[in-house]
Amino acid sequence: MLARALSMSLLAAAAMAAQDTAPPAGKPDEKSYLVDTGTRILLAMVNSVSTKHSVPGERVYLETNFPVIVNSRIVIPAGSYVMGTVTEVQRPGKVKGRGEFHLRFDSLTLPNGVTRDFRASVAGLDGRASEDLDKKEGTIKSEGTKSTDVRTVGETAATGAGIGAIVGSRAGGAGMGAGIGAAAGAAAGLAGVLFTRGPDAILAKGTTVEMVLDRQIHYNESELDFSNAPPRRSSGDGGGPLPSSKSQRNGRSFPN
Repeated sequence: MLARALSMSLLAAAAMAAQDTAPPAGKPDEKSYLVDTGTRILLAMVNSVSTKHSVPGERVYLETNFPVIVNSRIVIPAGSYVMGTVTEVQRPGKVKGRGEFHLRFDSLTLPNGVTRDFRASVAGLDGRASEDLDKKEGTIKSEGTKSTDVRTVGETAATGAGIGAIVGSRAGGAGMGAGIGAAAGAAAGLAGVLFTRGPDAILAKGTTVEMVLDRQIHYNESELDFSNAPPRRSSGDGGGPLPSSKSQRNGRSFPN
Protein backbone atom coordinates (compact mmCIF):
# COMPACT_ATOMS: atom_id res chain seq x y z
CA MET A 1 0.00 0.00 0.00
CA LEU A 2 2.83 2.35 0.88
CA ALA A 3 4.66 1.47 -2.35
CA ARG A 4 1.54 2.20 -4.39
CA ALA A 5 1.06 5.59 -2.73
CA LEU A 6 4.73 6.47 -3.31
CA SER A 7 4.47 5.49 -6.98
CA MET A 8 1.41 7.69 -7.48
CA SER A 9 3.18 10.62 -5.80
CA LEU A 10 6.16 10.26 -8.15
CA LEU A 11 3.89 10.16 -11.20
CA ALA A 12 2.08 13.30 -10.04
CA ALA A 13 5.37 15.13 -9.49
CA ALA A 14 6.60 14.14 -12.96
CA ALA A 15 3.37 15.40 -14.53
CA MET A 16 3.68 18.74 -12.75
CA ALA A 17 7.31 19.10 -13.91
CA ALA A 18 6.29 18.40 -17.51
CA GLN A 19 3.64 21.10 -17.28
CA ASP A 20 6.19 23.61 -15.95
CA THR A 21 8.59 23.00 -18.90
CA ALA A 22 5.95 22.95 -21.63
CA PRO A 23 5.57 26.16 -23.76
CA PRO A 24 2.63 28.40 -22.84
CA ALA A 25 -0.53 27.27 -24.56
CA GLY A 26 -1.73 29.46 -27.41
CA LYS A 27 1.59 31.33 -28.01
CA PRO A 28 2.46 31.06 -31.75
CA ASP A 29 6.01 30.51 -32.96
CA GLU A 30 7.77 33.70 -34.15
CA LYS A 31 7.66 34.09 -37.91
CA SER A 32 11.01 34.10 -39.71
CA TYR A 33 12.24 35.19 -43.12
CA LEU A 34 15.14 33.85 -45.18
CA VAL A 35 17.07 35.87 -47.77
CA ASP A 36 18.54 33.10 -49.87
CA THR A 37 22.04 32.58 -51.25
CA GLY A 38 22.45 34.20 -54.67
CA THR A 39 20.07 37.09 -53.93
CA ARG A 40 21.15 40.22 -55.80
CA ILE A 41 20.95 43.57 -54.01
CA LEU A 42 21.32 46.94 -55.73
CA LEU A 43 23.65 49.36 -53.90
CA ALA A 44 24.82 52.96 -54.33
CA MET A 45 28.33 54.12 -53.46
CA VAL A 46 28.41 56.57 -50.52
CA ASN A 47 32.14 57.29 -50.93
CA SER A 48 34.45 56.98 -53.93
CA VAL A 49 37.06 54.31 -54.58
CA SER A 50 39.91 54.52 -57.11
CA THR A 51 43.21 52.85 -57.88
CA LYS A 52 44.86 56.27 -57.56
CA HIS A 53 43.80 57.07 -54.00
CA SER A 54 42.61 53.83 -52.34
CA VAL A 55 44.75 51.28 -50.50
CA PRO A 56 44.13 47.69 -49.38
CA GLY A 57 42.13 47.59 -46.16
CA GLU A 58 40.27 50.84 -46.89
CA ARG A 59 36.61 50.82 -45.88
CA VAL A 60 33.85 51.31 -48.46
CA TYR A 61 30.35 52.51 -47.56
CA LEU A 62 27.19 51.86 -49.57
CA GLU A 63 23.39 51.99 -49.26
CA THR A 64 20.71 49.70 -50.65
CA ASN A 65 18.81 51.38 -53.47
CA PHE A 66 15.88 48.97 -53.71
CA PRO A 67 14.11 46.86 -51.06
CA VAL A 68 14.47 43.08 -50.79
CA ILE A 69 11.10 41.36 -50.29
CA VAL A 70 10.47 37.85 -48.92
CA ASN A 71 6.93 36.43 -48.79
CA SER A 72 5.39 39.87 -49.40
CA ARG A 73 7.38 41.35 -46.48
CA ILE A 74 10.14 43.95 -46.83
CA VAL A 75 13.10 42.42 -44.98
CA ILE A 76 15.88 44.71 -46.29
CA PRO A 77 14.50 48.23 -46.87
CA ALA A 78 16.01 50.75 -49.25
CA GLY A 79 18.47 52.85 -47.27
CA SER A 80 20.01 49.95 -45.36
CA TYR A 81 23.76 50.22 -44.88
CA VAL A 82 26.43 47.99 -46.38
CA MET A 83 30.08 48.12 -45.40
CA GLY A 84 32.86 46.68 -47.53
CA THR A 85 36.64 46.55 -47.83
CA VAL A 86 39.10 47.21 -50.65
CA THR A 87 41.29 44.09 -50.57
CA GLU A 88 43.60 44.63 -53.56
CA VAL A 89 44.73 47.66 -55.59
CA GLN A 90 46.88 47.83 -58.73
CA ARG A 91 47.77 51.08 -60.49
CA PRO A 92 47.72 51.11 -64.30
CA GLY A 93 51.13 50.76 -65.95
CA LYS A 94 52.87 53.24 -68.25
CA VAL A 95 53.42 50.71 -71.04
CA LYS A 96 50.81 48.07 -70.33
CA GLY A 97 48.48 46.92 -67.58
CA ARG A 98 45.11 48.25 -66.48
CA GLY A 99 44.20 49.75 -63.15
CA GLU A 100 42.19 47.33 -61.03
CA PHE A 101 40.93 46.76 -57.50
CA HIS A 102 38.93 44.13 -55.63
CA LEU A 103 35.96 45.04 -53.47
CA ARG A 104 34.53 42.72 -50.79
CA PHE A 105 31.26 43.28 -48.90
CA ASP A 106 31.38 42.47 -45.17
CA SER A 107 28.17 43.45 -43.38
CA LEU A 108 24.63 44.73 -43.81
CA THR A 109 22.82 46.90 -41.24
CA LEU A 110 19.07 47.51 -41.36
CA PRO A 111 17.73 51.01 -40.55
CA ASN A 112 16.80 49.81 -37.03
CA GLY A 113 20.39 48.72 -36.32
CA VAL A 114 20.03 44.93 -36.81
CA THR A 115 23.32 43.79 -38.39
CA ARG A 116 24.43 40.66 -40.23
CA ASP A 117 28.02 39.81 -41.15
CA PHE A 118 28.71 37.93 -44.38
CA ARG A 119 31.00 37.83 -47.37
CA ALA A 120 29.73 38.93 -50.77
CA SER A 121 31.17 40.22 -54.02
CA VAL A 122 30.33 42.60 -56.85
CA ALA A 123 28.02 40.99 -59.42
CA GLY A 124 27.32 43.98 -61.67
CA LEU A 125 28.29 47.59 -62.39
CA ASP A 126 26.39 50.73 -63.34
CA GLY A 127 25.56 50.56 -67.04
CA ARG A 128 27.01 54.05 -67.49
CA ALA A 129 30.41 53.08 -66.08
CA SER A 130 33.36 52.60 -68.42
CA GLU A 131 35.06 50.19 -65.99
CA ASP A 132 34.96 46.45 -66.64
CA LEU A 133 34.02 43.76 -64.11
CA ASP A 134 35.71 40.37 -63.97
CA LYS A 135 32.75 38.46 -62.49
CA LYS A 136 34.83 35.35 -61.84
CA GLU A 137 37.38 37.24 -59.75
CA GLY A 138 35.14 40.10 -58.60
CA THR A 139 37.73 42.61 -59.84
CA ILE A 140 36.90 46.09 -61.20
CA LYS A 141 39.23 47.10 -64.05
CA SER A 142 39.76 50.39 -65.87
CA GLU A 143 38.92 50.52 -69.55
CA GLY A 144 41.56 49.57 -72.13
CA THR A 145 43.53 52.23 -73.98
CA LYS A 146 44.55 50.50 -77.23
CA SER A 147 42.25 52.53 -79.46
CA THR A 148 43.16 55.76 -77.66
CA ASP A 149 46.88 55.03 -77.99
CA VAL A 150 46.57 54.29 -81.71
CA ARG A 151 44.61 57.50 -82.22
CA THR A 152 47.22 59.52 -80.28
CA VAL A 153 50.07 58.21 -82.44
CA GLY A 154 48.05 58.78 -85.62
CA GLU A 155 47.10 62.32 -84.70
CA THR A 156 50.65 63.34 -83.84
CA ALA A 157 51.92 61.72 -87.04
CA ALA A 158 49.36 63.66 -89.12
CA THR A 159 50.27 66.89 -87.37
CA GLY A 160 53.97 66.23 -87.95
CA ALA A 161 53.35 65.45 -91.61
CA GLY A 162 51.50 68.74 -92.09
CA ILE A 163 54.26 70.76 -90.45
CA GLY A 164 56.92 68.85 -92.40
CA ALA A 165 55.14 69.47 -95.70
CA ILE A 166 55.02 73.21 -95.05
CA VAL A 167 58.69 73.33 -94.11
CA GLY A 168 59.64 71.05 -97.02
CA SER A 169 57.75 73.09 -99.60
CA ARG A 170 59.75 76.13 -98.65
CA ALA A 171 62.92 74.12 -99.08
CA GLY A 172 61.77 72.57 -102.36
CA GLY A 173 61.03 69.09 -100.99
CA ALA A 174 57.44 68.93 -99.75
CA GLY A 175 57.18 65.13 -99.99
CA MET A 176 60.38 64.49 -98.07
CA GLY A 177 59.43 67.08 -95.46
CA ALA A 178 56.04 65.43 -94.98
CA GLY A 179 57.63 62.02 -94.50
CA ILE A 180 60.17 63.29 -91.99
CA GLY A 181 57.48 65.23 -90.15
CA ALA A 182 55.18 62.20 -90.00
CA ALA A 183 57.96 60.02 -88.59
CA ALA A 184 58.85 62.63 -86.00
CA GLY A 185 55.22 63.11 -85.04
CA ALA A 186 54.65 59.37 -84.70
CA ALA A 187 57.75 59.05 -82.53
CA ALA A 188 56.55 61.89 -80.31
CA GLY A 189 53.09 60.32 -80.00
CA LEU A 190 54.57 56.92 -79.16
CA ALA A 191 56.81 58.46 -76.52
CA GLY A 192 53.80 60.17 -74.98
CA VAL A 193 51.93 56.87 -74.83
CA LEU A 194 54.88 55.02 -73.28
CA PHE A 195 55.45 57.60 -70.54
CA THR A 196 51.79 58.12 -69.60
CA ARG A 197 49.86 55.88 -67.22
CA GLY A 198 46.60 54.41 -68.39
CA PRO A 199 43.30 55.52 -66.80
CA ASP A 200 42.63 54.63 -63.17
CA ALA A 201 39.73 52.38 -62.23
CA ILE A 202 37.15 54.48 -60.38
CA LEU A 203 33.82 53.86 -58.68
CA ALA A 204 32.65 57.40 -57.94
CA LYS A 205 30.14 58.41 -55.30
CA GLY A 206 26.63 57.71 -56.56
CA THR A 207 27.67 54.82 -58.82
CA THR A 208 25.35 51.82 -58.52
CA VAL A 209 26.73 48.30 -58.10
CA GLU A 210 25.04 44.95 -57.65
CA MET A 211 25.95 42.67 -54.74
CA VAL A 212 25.28 38.91 -54.75
CA LEU A 213 24.97 37.09 -51.41
CA ASP A 214 27.21 34.06 -50.90
CA ARG A 215 25.18 32.75 -47.93
CA GLN A 216 21.70 32.90 -46.44
CA ILE A 217 20.59 35.73 -44.15
CA HIS A 218 17.92 34.89 -41.57
CA TYR A 219 15.66 37.42 -39.81
CA ASN A 220 12.97 36.96 -37.17
CA GLU A 221 9.77 39.00 -37.27
CA SER A 222 10.84 40.96 -34.19
CA GLU A 223 14.01 42.10 -36.00
CA LEU A 224 11.99 43.69 -38.82
CA ASP A 225 10.24 46.40 -36.83
CA PHE A 226 11.20 49.69 -38.54
CA SER A 227 8.61 51.89 -36.85
CA ASN A 228 11.25 53.72 -34.79
CA ALA A 229 13.94 53.76 -37.50
CA PRO A 230 15.19 57.23 -38.50
CA PRO A 231 13.84 58.57 -41.82
CA ARG A 232 15.93 57.72 -44.84
CA ARG A 233 18.31 60.42 -46.04
CA SER A 234 20.22 59.05 -48.97
CA SER A 235 23.91 59.92 -48.85
CA GLY A 236 24.68 57.99 -52.03
CA ASP A 237 23.66 60.81 -54.34
CA GLY A 238 26.61 61.97 -56.41
CA GLY A 239 28.00 62.43 -59.86
CA GLY A 240 27.92 58.73 -60.61
CA PRO A 241 30.41 56.92 -62.84
CA LEU A 242 32.93 58.75 -64.97
CA PRO A 243 32.08 58.23 -68.65
CA SER A 244 35.50 57.44 -70.10
CA SER A 245 39.26 57.67 -69.75
CA LYS A 246 39.19 60.71 -72.05
CA SER A 247 37.35 62.70 -69.39
CA GLN A 248 39.80 61.49 -66.75
CA ARG A 249 42.82 62.51 -68.82
CA ASN A 250 41.32 65.94 -69.33
CA GLY A 251 41.48 66.43 -65.60
CA ARG A 252 37.88 65.80 -64.57
CA SER A 253 37.73 65.09 -60.85
CA PHE A 254 35.34 62.72 -59.08
CA PRO A 255 33.34 63.23 -55.90
CA ASN A 256 34.91 62.31 -52.57
